[in-house]
Amino acid sequence: MTPDRLLNLAWEYIQECENNTKQHPTASGKVVSLKDRHIPTINYFLRVWIPSKRVKTIARSTYYLWLKDQEKSDTIKKVEELFEALATDIVANEGKGIFYAKNKLGMSDKTTFDHVEQPFFQIVEK
Repeated sequence: MTPDRLLNLAWEYIQECENNTKQHPTASGKVVSLKDRHIPTINYFLRVWIPSKRVKTIARSTYYLWLKDQEKSDTIKKVEELFEALATDIVANEGKGIFYAKNKLGMSDKTTFDHVEQPFFQIVEK
C-alpha cells in the first residue's frame, strides 16, 4: 500500500460516509430513504472498510511506523484531518456523535469567554 493509494481509499470512504442513507417508514406506511451520514474513524477505515473492498490494508504497527516517515506521516495526518473535518461537521450540523466529539475530537458543550463584557452605555456616577 502506498500513501497515495491510502489517500485515494480515504476519499472513497469519505464519499461512502457522506452518501449513506437509511430506510425510514412514514406515517402512511411508505418507506423512504433518508440521508444518514456516518462519522468516519481511522480504526474502522483500516480494520474493516479497506478489507471489505478486497484491498490489502496496512497493519496497525505499519500505521505507527508510517508516522515516523515524513512523506507517509503527512498522508496519515491528512487522512486524519479529513475524517475529523467530516466528523466535526456531522456533530455540529446533525447533533450526532456527541460523546465521540467530546472524547475523540476534544469538543465540549461549555462556552468560555476570554474578555470582559463592556456595557453599551457608560455608567456615570453622580
